[in-house]
Amino acid sequence: MQPSPHQVRRMRALCGALLTTLVALAALLTGATASHADTTICEEFGSTTIQGRYVVQNNRWGTSATQCISVTNSGFRITQADGSVPTNGAPKSYPSVYNGCHYTNCSPGTNLPAQLSSISSAPSGISYSYVSGAAYDAAYDIWLDPTPRKDGVNRTEIMIWFNRVGSVQPVGSVVGSATVGGRQWQVWSGNNGGNDVLSFVAPSAIDSWNFDVMDFVRQAVSRGLAQNNWYLTSIQAGFEPWQNGAGLAVNSFSSSVNLGGGSTPGDPGTPGGPVACKVAYGTSVWQDGFTADVAVTNTGSAPVDGWKVAFTLPSGQRITNAWNATVSPASGAVTATNAAHNASIAPGGQVSFGFQGTYSGSFAKPAAFSLNGMSCTVA
Repeated sequence: MQPSPHQVRRMRALCGALLTTLVALAALLTGATASHADTTICEEFGSTTIQGRYVVQNNRWGTSATQCISVTNSGFRITQADGSVPTNGAPKSYPSVYNGCHYTNCSPGTNLPAQLSSISSAPSGISYSYVSGAAYDAAYDIWLDPTPRKDGVNRTEIMIWFNRVGSVQPVGSVVGSATVGGRQWQVWSGNNGGNDVLSFVAPSAIDSWNFDVMDFVRQAVSRGLAQNNWYLTSIQAGFEPWQNGAGLAVNSFSSSVNLGGGSTPGDPGTPGGPVACKVAYGTSVWQDGFTADVAVTNTGSAPVDGWKVAFTLPSGQRITNAWNATVSPASGAVTATNAAHNASIAPGGQVSFGFQGTYSGSFAKPAAFSLNGMSCTVA
């Protein structure tokens, strides 16, 4: 007897949680460090953590053929994607990175599940790399439920399709179009037999974007697929491949959930408070090289005394020199620390720093920024 989709997901979750526990135990026994950069995962439900705050999962459930992902400190790349499934059915997997709880496996330090009415914003950012010769979508998966559940199938699934290649389509049918986050989307709605699915499909491929997840959640509420007393349980981003998929990559990912409440005096805000900073990232790009000028605005009501701006450089980029800040390390997840002359940012004030670097492949901008640990909006 074939297992039901619910049983399959349950088994997937239990295996993923068990594997994560065993990996953590092995690290403790061997004295390994917390870094999981450049980890290869081929186990069908294998997972690991990155940056001490996100879970990356292989999540192969629709085929017995091998799928492997190479996990870096900023994302992952599919290195092997054997097998295929019909494009008029479900995909073969969903390799992804997430903030929140997925079938009992919760990301470190997450404040999810959180009631929708308590969330002031949920800024997230992504940078994708695509391939040809495959059938897939690149999508966010946002889960909502009437209860703060950390396991099982949620009631409503929101998908945001940044790209689709081949004859694949979302669950259900087209119900119209909508402008969300300043972009136009084709809207699909349906049910996969286990939960309602509301999908937003971009008319053309989006390589990277910073946005507020709550803009899409409010769409689900307005369409009667959720209520404000429901809970946001996880924010995920990755790929659903039907055929092939090797080379697809999440170069960088960020996700924060800001709960209602004021900021602490003297701070620009906290991870649980409202967004109180804005970043403008300007670039000049030439073959194999670039410069970046970063302007950080304190949009809060209290001064910032001493600042650190964190962001993740897309794969292939490396900083060679910087000005008006100390920026380290040279690649991957980097932090810019104030110089002596620009350590303070008054309310409404702005500081700027910059750097020069090299890159290989296609050029992309960082997906998200944080100021002293708090996510910023991106101008």
